[in-house]
Amino acid sequence: MSRSRIWPGMGDRRVLKLTLPIILSNATVPLLGAADTAVVGHLDSPHYIGAVAVGALIFSYVFWSFGFLRMATTGLAAQAVGRRDGNAVRAVFARGAVIAVVAGGLVMLLQGPIIDLAMSLIAPGGMVEAAARDYFHVRIWASPATLMQYCMLGWLLAMGDSRAIFIFQVVLNGLNIVLDILFVQGFGWDVRGVAGATVIADYSGVVLGWYLMQSHLKRLGGSWRGIGIFNRVELTRLMRVNGDIFIRTLALTSAFALFTSFSARMGEVTLAANAVLQNFLVFGSFALDGFAHAAETLVGRAYGAGRRQQFLWAVRKTTIWSVVSAVVMTLVFAALGIFIIKGLTGIEAVRIEAYRYMGWAVLLPVSGVLGFQFDGVFLGAMQTRAWRNMMLVSVGLFAILAWGAMMTGSNHGLWAALNVFLLLRGVTLVWLYPTIIPKPQGA
Repeated sequence: MSRSRIWPGMGDRRVLKLTLPIILSNATVPLLGAADTAVVGHLDSPHYIGAVAVGALIFSYVFWSFGFLRMATTGLAAQAVGRRDGNAVRAVFARGAVIAVVAGGLVMLLQGPIIDLAMSLIAPGGMVEAAARDYFHVRIWASPATLMQYCMLGWLLAMGDSRAIFIFQVVLNGLNIVLDILFVQGFGWDVRGVAGATVIADYSGVVLGWYLMQSHLKRLGGSWRGIGIFNRVELTRLMRVNGDIFIRTLALTSAFALFTSFSARMGEVTLAANAVLQNFLVFGSFALDGFAHAAETLVGRAYGAGRRQQFLWAVRKTTIWSVVSAVVMTLVFAALGIFIIKGLTGIEAVRIEAYRYMGWAVLLPVSGVLGFQFDGVFLGAMQTRAWRNMMLVSVGLFAILAWGAMMTGSNHGLWAALNVFLLLRGVTLVWLYPTIIPKPQGA
């Protein structure tokens, strides 16, 4: 059967056209973090750097708890596109937007208990805590906009509009960086300037996202009237999916928290070295996430349309490119790993410790590639229960292995456990993959 018979116009160029802008937009995220650190790093006290780091950590936990808004929107909207149901595509976004506004309002309402709990757990020094509270109480007002952006990015991803996603991320993060410099260096607003820049950028991002959605809304047709935002069946499905994604995300976050916690028990030098080496996975995730997002879009459309051959083709093509990128990154890390470590830390003791375990970090892209890729496949198909369960199994086995490594004081064992965990994420999903393939039409 020819390629055109399987999916007209579908090929390597289509996959790369969808993926490359996402990879580039992903790369802008750490640039913003670096800019935040740089602008306060030139103030008269180091406690400002710690305050921004603590504040950013709090918001990462709070906002990432609602990461299902991005993931569920992509899968459900992509399936609606596959069914050519314009009203359903609109309804998916509208439901997510309602949750974003309500959740954002609750976060702002509960800001007092949230910051008090966070400070009791993190326990920073007095000056750091005071500045972190200043940062938090300004940035908290961006909550509805931040969560709304999750919905918009997920929706645009479902449309396959990676160009719009690239524009969105570059403009949003670029504006944030410019305002950082203006507010902190120009107006002298210290950490409150960094937080204020984020608030303005996030609400500006909502306006830009709505503008970028318009061409797709016109093309898809349909109407906002009578779309059944509060349809009981659809709301029940959405809450089930969101619950699965929330539990899975919490489990994943817990795995990396365990890795950091067990690293800390091996000494501050080992902790610092492991933190440096984890950046290999961060760098590798730029590309792996890009192909996973492409899988979400292409698989979701094929699954929604019930087209088996398109589904298989999308999985095969995105997986091939994902594996190729993982191998290339591993080779790059093997060749340049020493220089990457030198660039990340100037502390000689930490460098020497990181060199000892660099081999494990070099393997991370290859160990994690199937986990990243089949996350996208299962999300596109909205098979979130199985996806959640396999994550729980993988985290449970990782916890046992990591605990054993920590008890014996083996950092090699801890890194081996992390690589096994990443492998398990992928292998367990590949094992279940045949169960989610659409049946042949007419079967």
